[in-house]
Formats: sequence, C-alpha cells, structure tokens
Amino acid sequence: MTVTLSPGPLSGTLTAIPSKSAAHRLLIAAALADRPTRVVFPKSSQDIDATLRCLAGLGAGVDRDSGGVTVTPIDRSRPVGPCVLDCGESGSTLRFLTPVAGALGAEAVFRLAGRLARRPMEPLAGELARHGCTLTLDPEAGALTVSGQPAPGDYSLPGDVSSQFFTGLLFALPLLEGESTLRVTGELESAGYIDMTLDALRKFGLTPPPLAVPGWQIPGGGGYRSPGTVPVEGDWSNAAPWLCMGTLAGEGITVTGLDNGSLQGDGAVCEVLARLGGQVTREGNTASARPGPLQAAVIDARNIPDLVPVLAAAAATVPGETRFTGAGRLRLKESDRLETTARTLNALGGRVTETEDGLIVTGVSRLRGGTVDAAGDHRIAMAAAVASVVCQGPVTVTGAQAVEKSYPTFWTDLASLGKAVSTTGERNEDL
Repeated sequence: MTVTLSPGPLSGTLTAIPSKSAAHRLLIAAALADRPTRVVFPKSSQDIDATLRCLAGLGAGVDRDSGGVTVTPIDRSRPVGPCVLDCGESGSTLRFLTPVAGALGAEAVFRLAGRLARRPMEPLAGELARHGCTLTLDPEAGALTVSGQPAPGDYSLPGDVSSQFFTGLLFALPLLEGESTLRVTGELESAGYIDMTLDALRKFGLTPPPLAVPGWQIPGGGGYRSPGTVPVEGDWSNAAPWLCMGTLAGEGITVTGLDNGSLQGDGAVCEVLARLGGQVTREGNTASARPGPLQAAVIDARNIPDLVPVLAAAAATVPGETRFTGAGRLRLKESDRLETTARTLNALGGRVTETEDGLIVTGVSRLRGGTVDAAGDHRIAMAAAVASVVCQGPVTVTGAQAVEKSYPTFWTDLASLGKAVSTTGERNEDL
C-alpha cells in the first residue's frame, strides 16, 4: 500500500491504542495461570495476534471479541507435545515464548518471517542449552526449533542484551520444578521493560525477590494466579509519533488513555521532547504537546531505542546538531533503523548521518517532501508521517501497510487530526 500525506501541521485529540508491550506480557501470564483470565484491550495488532496464535499452539484457549480476549490456561498436567508456532515478525513473541515453550516441555518449531530469523538469539540460546534445552535456528528456512526441557538452576545474562531475553526467562523459570536464580552481569539496559514484566508477574501472584547482586530468586512449581480480569494500559510507544507532531507545528496534539505512572520506558518521550523545547504537559490520563522554541540536544537512547526514528524526524528542523547515542541495537530490528531513518529523512530534504550506534541530525529550516520506502518497518513509516508536518510538499510512503505490525489504524487516526491522507494499493481509498 502507498500513502500520500499532505504537508503541514495538524492538531486534535486521540485515544491511545493498547500497549502491545503490556498485552504480550499479560496474555502470556494468563496462559500460564490457574484459571481463565479476561484480558481487556479493544484494538489488536499483528504482533499481538502473533502471540495469541502461539499461545493457542501451545494449548491455551483464546476466545476473542471486540473488547479483548478470554484466555483459558494451558493444561500443564500433561506435556504440550510437538507444535508449530507462527511468530510472524514479532521479536517479542519469539523471545518471550522460546524459554516458555522449553519449560513446558514442548517440541516447538517457531515460524519466523521477515528479518526475524536473522535477529540474534544469543546469549539466550546458549544459556538455555547450558541447562538442557536445545535451540536450532535455520535462517534460510525461517525456523527455530526448541527441544528439551531446561533444568532449574543458576541463569545469567549480560545486562546490555535485549531485555526480551530476561522477560522470557522470568516467565519460564517459575514453571520449572525447582528454584532458580536469574542474574544480571554488567549494567542493565532497558530496565523499564523488565519492570513491566515484573509488574505483569505481580498481577498474576508472582513476586520474584531480588538477589543481593542484580537479579532475582525465582521459586519453581508454577504459582501463576489469575486476577480474573486485567486491562491493558495505553501505549506510550505509539503515542510518541503524535506527541512529536504536536511539538512541531499547529495548535498541539493531546493523547488520552495513557497511564502517567506507567512503567513503559517510552513514556520518556515527554521528557525528551521537553529537552528539545516542546511544550509538553502530563495530567491525569493525558499527555499533550505544543510547539515551542526548539533546540538541539544529545539524547541517550539506550533505554528508548524504539523512539529514535520519530524523535529524529522531530529533530530534523531543529536548529543545530541533535545527537542520538546508544542505539546500536536498532540495526537488528525490522530494518536497520539507523540506516533507514537516515535514508528516509535525507530523502525528504534532511541532513542526517549515521554513527556506529546512533545518528547526528543537523537541523534544516524546512524539509521539502518526497517519496520514501517504509522498508517493511512500522517505525519508519511513522517517522515519515512525523516529518510530513514540516515538509513543503507532499510525502509519499510506499509499503505503508507496515504500520499494521503495531498500529493498524495509524493512517486513519492521522487523518482524524486533519491530515489529508490518500492511499493506493490494497485499500485504494481516501481516508
């Protein structure tokens, strides 16, 4: 699908979509609980659907309706047996459920689409192998095979690897019969996402006590207890494009349905935009952003890597040189996001250069517009939409259906803020 966006500002109010980071975690915990759980979220996405498919493949009951999902837990009194689990392109689904499938004793084949088969599984794979579980990755076939149940014991991972590896083990280790420990070596990055996992465990009755050194002591034997009903909070990651747009031009944008006490790391978008000079306010369940006198800044993205594409778009016309550091892991996402962010903004008239682990954005007075390729990456498509606010001419995004990975109604919501959005291809209609 190709989308063409009119240039210029927009304003208005939107309701945040459900957080896919929270939804993944709550759905997995529900599938491991002692009784059915109602998980409330009115909108889904390709990544959430992938987790639901895989949970059903492991034996959970999944009863969907317009308001969410009722999850009937996996029967852990008997082995799961052989199963094929379709992850699509969802890295969270794969990395969360790989240790869980092992702990359940499943002989599982994960089907992997896009670049997912080439994204790293170490050191998680090695740590599982050390405890008796075997992972065999075939990038050409797009498959990861998991066999052998890991034994309880002492597990450790470096703190600078994907937080998703920690989350997978935090979900899986309570399923083993004996006690385990999970230690962090080095400095822990993306701690907010691990805090989200611990919060999901707490909601289901599990509170792993911290160790004297960084890490957790994890009792075995199950112990997941359903709260009955659990809501999914609003998504700060996908509120970020709207708040970026609000800082650039127009009368401002407000996003409702957010938890201002959320553990989501991407809630930091408000503080980053304020450092760039945006007028950002948070009150109750809302966040609002209006234009202000913008200024360059140095942004450490170690804990907020997914925000870099939209923040770089917001910085494209900020006077001076805005630097993003600590974002090397973006090279292993749905696209090499450092390369595709730079390419996208430069194609629109920006001045962006790559570094080994970040970007340097030199502000120009205005972007010109043009045509860009979303590169199969939802964050790149959204960055192009942010950039359209400060373009002189229209912005055309090819492969615009990439937003469906996390935000299927993104283009419709953009149109509701006053942006002229026309589509060709799969939908072939004006929004």
